[in-house]
Amino acid sequence: MAKAKWSKLFKLTNKHKKPISPKTKDTSGEANNIPKKYLDKQLGINIQTLQQTTGNSDDIVIRKIELGINPSIKAAVIVTDGLVDDQLVSEFIITTLLEETKNKEIIPVESLFDRIEKKFLTIANVSSIYAWDELFPSLLAGEAIILIDGLAKALSTSTRGGEKRSITEPTTELSIRGPKDSFTESIRTNTSLIRRRINNPNLWLHSMKIGKVTQTDIAIMYINGIANDKIVEEVKRRLNSIEVDEILETGYIEQFIEDETFTTFPTIYHTERPDVVASNLMEGKIAIVVDGTPFVLTVPALFIEFFQVPDDYYSRFDISIAIRFLRVLVFFISLIAPATYIAVTTFHQEMVPTQLIIAIAAQREAVPFPAFVEAMLMEITFEILREAGVRLPRSIGQAVSIVGALVIGQAAVDAGIVSPAMVIVVSITAIASFATPSFAMAISVRIIRFSLMFLAAFMGFYGIIFGLMIMTLHLCSLRSFGIPYMAPFAPIMAKNLGDSLIRLPLWKLKTRPKLISQKNITRTADNQKPTPPTEENNS
Repeated sequence: MAKAKWSKLFKLTNKHKKPISPKTKDTSGEANNIPKKYLDKQLGINIQTLQQTTGNSDDIVIRKIELGINPSIKAAVIVTDGLVDDQLVSEFIITTLLEETKNKEIIPVESLFDRIEKKFLTIANVSSIYAWDELFPSLLAGEAIILIDGLAKALSTSTRGGEKRSITEPTTELSIRGPKDSFTESIRTNTSLIRRRINNPNLWLHSMKIGKVTQTDIAIMYINGIANDKIVEEVKRRLNSIEVDEILETGYIEQFIEDETFTTFPTIYHTERPDVVASNLMEGKIAIVVDGTPFVLTVPALFIEFFQVPDDYYSRFDISIAIRFLRVLVFFISLIAPATYIAVTTFHQEMVPTQLIIAIAAQREAVPFPAFVEAMLMEITFEILREAGVRLPRSIGQAVSIVGALVIGQAAVDAGIVSPAMVIVVSITAIASFATPSFAMAISVRIIRFSLMFLAAFMGFYGIIFGLMIMTLHLCSLRSFGIPYMAPFAPIMAKNLGDSLIRLPLWKLKTRPKLISQKNITRTADNQKPTPPTEENNS
């Protein structure tokens, strides 16, 4: 009976029906103009084909060399400028090939190829390539290609390098006590940052390429034995079902694999902090790393997760509980504050103390607009200022947004367009929305806020309650990779409530989220509560 209950709760969506491909899907074709044939034995024909396919691009560097003597064998080392480590190519490939074959009579070409692959090259990863649809992805990924005249195959060597951004402090998810490193645009740097925190062979990584034209590297990371196998297979299936020309950021992936499209709430979590990803992996979640972006996706995502920050686990539990309650409070303030003001001033004046409602009425006496129009005017103005502050150059954006808000607010009050009370309400709402840790959740609230304002203008508090009921029902209907979005509140799971609105001491958090990790759910041993030393220990 219990098994059937959990099976019913763990319901994967039927939206994605394509089967899981055991291998990375073939993305070659007309879109990327890669020839669908094998390499030729003649070096000149291979170079000509390569140049025609790449349009004689200047960043495709072809270094022709001759190996051995009596007779010498023509060869070529091909790299993409800017994507390779020039010193590695020069010292460990070109110099090695010329020195190792210098003054040597090497007649059999096949023997030369084997010696280069197994003896001469000291680079870690060396592999053979036989087809063009294998050669071009390797070349454009930053690997060096070695072509030898007389052989219809090539060698691919790992020489990735080039300019890339160094590891810096997070810019959108600041932490007072936590680590100061963040992800970069390099997929290998990002996966290494995760592995540094989880030094365990059960941290598995599966790679694939998505995008017919961009051929973007994607990595799926999870901890075998902790992650739910059904969720892992579902993630792989949805990723393999993506057929699109380009993947430029995790936002592309997110829109193709989310359970519900028509919702303002984020059902996939993204972060730029390696410690957050490591913590989510330890709970049984799956990380999706995309090359070219400093943000990593983690699935499944729960609603309460968007109100948690790393400092909650680095600080004492009582402080974390207080701050979490504060975040939930500011969430509701940013959601219903303008709607509440509209409802009170329009329909429910009797619910406000007499002196306060008289003061508000006196302020609004010269305002020619109803409260709804007044609120909409101020909210739209603040949204414009907020967007301008984000898009303007950093040196002036913050000053423009702050000065603009002060000047426009004061001018609107002096002109009698809005009341001072409305400026206060809108300002508090804006500040509360900034206090929400997740930008994806904050922007969802900004959209819903306008709907609640509209309902409050027509039905007062009844409209607000009706809107909140619809929002709650919608949240309870959402799923993230088959997991209920509102867990552990709906359905209620008492064992997982210790890390939701409250955060119990770490020694009390003995189990992982049950719907996410259904295998190894124990993460803290018994008898971990700290105790003072006894007299026996002191003696």
